[in-house]
Amino acid sequence: MSEWQSTVRRLIEEAEAVVVGAGSGMSASAGLTYTGRRFREKFSDFIERYGMTDMYSAGFYPFPTQEEKWAYWSRHIYCNRYDVPAGKPYLDLYQLVKDRNYFILTTNVDHQFQLAGFPEERIFATQGDYGMFQCAKACHKKLYENEKEVRAMVAQQKNLKIPSELVPKCPVCGGDMEVNLRCDRYFVEDEAWERACAGYTGFIRQNRNRRLVFLELGVGMNTPGIIKYPFWQLTDREEHGFYICINQGEAWGPEEIREKSLYVNMDIAEALEAVREVM
Repeated sequence: MSEWQSTVRRLIEEAEAVVVGAGSGMSASAGLTYTGRRFREKFSDFIERYGMTDMYSAGFYPFPTQEEKWAYWSRHIYCNRYDVPAGKPYLDLYQLVKDRNYFILTTNVDHQFQLAGFPEERIFATQGDYGMFQCAKACHKKLYENEKEVRAMVAQQKNLKIPSELVPKCPVCGGDMEVNLRCDRYFVEDEAWERACAGYTGFIRQNRNRRLVFLELGVGMNTPGIIKYPFWQLTDREEHGFYICINQGEAWGPEEIREKSLYVNMDIAEALEAVREVM
């Protein structure tokens, strides 16, 4: 048993509360990569026509019609939300914390935590969910499950277009619909989002001055203000707080919390599997 594995095991076992913060690196370690071979295999026709280079930047492509836009987006959602099982690192994490007092804060929108068995009331997905539609102009604060519509779009698209009758329209204003992703000022925070936010802030408040472990998994510097910076600040503020960062190539933190931190520079899936083996 290596030193870091035993330390992570002890910290999780002794913690009175565990706050997990997960970013895109967590899903990438589960194989849900947005670049390279996976992107080329699933989107070769879009790449050929539009010159796309990866799924992330493709999401901002200025499609000339809604039929073309939803041909791409339905496949994107299908590949990353509906046509995938729970990834192994998510399943391993669940086994590590399921009997602990924990809460999940994530910027991921692929529903992997729910697929792995984590209950909704312990998850705050701040940036939205591929599985939900909203009014593009947020004319009302309601979200709509989209699995049936997405599967129909994928099944019926031809020549990189969906039939016009499948283009989703807002049932209230009649305007365009969007995926519920935080990308502009129209992002809808519905009642479920508000409950999750309150659940997270309440969890932090209720566990102040206790042995708190902040476990950060795959969080980069794209949106550090959501997970990374708050975790650093909370670790510094809490007398019994401890910060664990597992992230290949980006495992680091400020000098101010060096004595209360552990950095594991390796693939998240391999790291969580290694910790499970010594649990």
